[in-house]
Amino acid sequence: MSMFRVKSVEQSITDTEAPEHRLKKDLTALDLTVFGIGVIVGTGIFVLTGRVAKETAGPAVALSFVAAAVVCALAALCYAEFASTVPVAGSAYTFSFATMGEFPAWIIGWDLILEMMLGAAVVAVGWSGYLTSLLSSLGIDLPAALAGDDPVFNLPAAVIVLILTAVLVVGIKLSARLNLAVVAIKVAVILLVIVAGLFFVKAENYTPFIPPATPTPAVEGLSAPLIQVLFGITPVAFGVVGIFSAAAIVFFAYIGFDVVATAAEETRRPQRDLPIGIIASLAVCAVLYVAVSLVVVGMQPYSRLSEAAPLADAFTAVGQTWAATLISIGALAGLTTVVMILMLGQSRVMFAMCRDGLLPRGLARVHPTYRTPYRITILLGALVAVLAGLVPLAEIAELVNIGTLFAFVVVSIAVVVLRRARPDLPRSFRVPLMPLLPVLSVLACLYLMLNLPVETWIRFVAWMLVGFLLYIGYGYRHSRLARQSPKP
Repeated sequence: MSMFRVKSVEQSITDTEAPEHRLKKDLTALDLTVFGIGVIVGTGIFVLTGRVAKETAGPAVALSFVAAAVVCALAALCYAEFASTVPVAGSAYTFSFATMGEFPAWIIGWDLILEMMLGAAVVAVGWSGYLTSLLSSLGIDLPAALAGDDPVFNLPAAVIVLILTAVLVVGIKLSARLNLAVVAIKVAVILLVIVAGLFFVKAENYTPFIPPATPTPAVEGLSAPLIQVLFGITPVAFGVVGIFSAAAIVFFAYIGFDVVATAAEETRRPQRDLPIGIIASLAVCAVLYVAVSLVVVGMQPYSRLSEAAPLADAFTAVGQTWAATLISIGALAGLTTVVMILMLGQSRVMFAMCRDGLLPRGLARVHPTYRTPYRITILLGALVAVLAGLVPLAEIAELVNIGTLFAFVVVSIAVVVLRRARPDLPRSFRVPLMPLLPVLSVLACLYLMLNLPVETWIRFVAWMLVGFLLYIGYGYRHSRLARQSPKP
């Protein structure tokens, strides 16, 4: 049972005051909100809208974004209560340690490393693609071996990761200021595109708003959704069911608000600011996504939307070619902040795990001047740069999705456990309708997980098995709780 030893909330908070592990408290509610917007608004807003409208939901894709936002909101409420109650770096890892014990916490921490490390590498590759396209439109062609669709080493992707690593080492406030500037650029681009697109919207493109339902062919083999393999349920395109099938896809455009919770230790007033940052960033992004989807399906019939670049191509179709360049700039800005904040979240999760001894404690040292976990940040920056430069990650990108959903499930369960186990803890924010909303969050996330391919589940289980072996071989024996526990 020592694998399930619980680290008390009080001990978690006390650990944050150790001089060698103390992070600088510099973030405000605005910083956290902008962090959330920075990591959520990425390629999803520029790409997913067209593909999902064309293949699954039609003009009703806006309702799919609303449905996905509701699912995320359920999990966000659970994160908000936990983050304000346990304002410690590590997010779901720390929450699990305080409720379920050391081994479940290790598993969720290992899962978060998968989510954020792969996520940062995948997005860096996407950033490189947009940069290559933008430079090409300006008459500058990068060597095929260093950029493009199949490079030997993706140099732009690796370089942007290393630059952002340096920014993260120098300080959380500099990271927040850079994020604020870049988020302002990409939100301005999105708003301009929305306003400009309204002049080309045609009412007939919204009819029928919910196209008649049509069955989609079953996918065979390891690419089939797990729900199809287990229950023989095949996805349906269009109709009311198609709206919810599309929600399972566009949900992943919202991934990232949970990263806000990893910055809890660096927040000036975490009990007040963390719930604001988590919920406000999700709300702003939901409004942007719904507005963009309504504009893009109004500009062109949904059946003719581009899957690769729906917004840019919709403007090209109405003779506004200037928008393609503008959207590329917005996408570059968007992806820059996504990479940076995923790496920020990843470093804080590993910082908490190293501080607890489950990974080498020497990595948890903070910089004497900048008060950032510089050793972990540099190590992870190097790993992500190599992954982004060398590994074709398209096939395993869905691991990011299943990792995120798994974290949502654990946090939704843990918030109920902590409410019952420690009702005495001061809570500046409480999930309403307890335990109904956390239960709904678990069910909604499990439904979305079942819609992922079998091969994604196999890779996820394999990653977790590696994590289990690492815990048995190192973490279990080096855990601080193990050394502090009295010998029998």
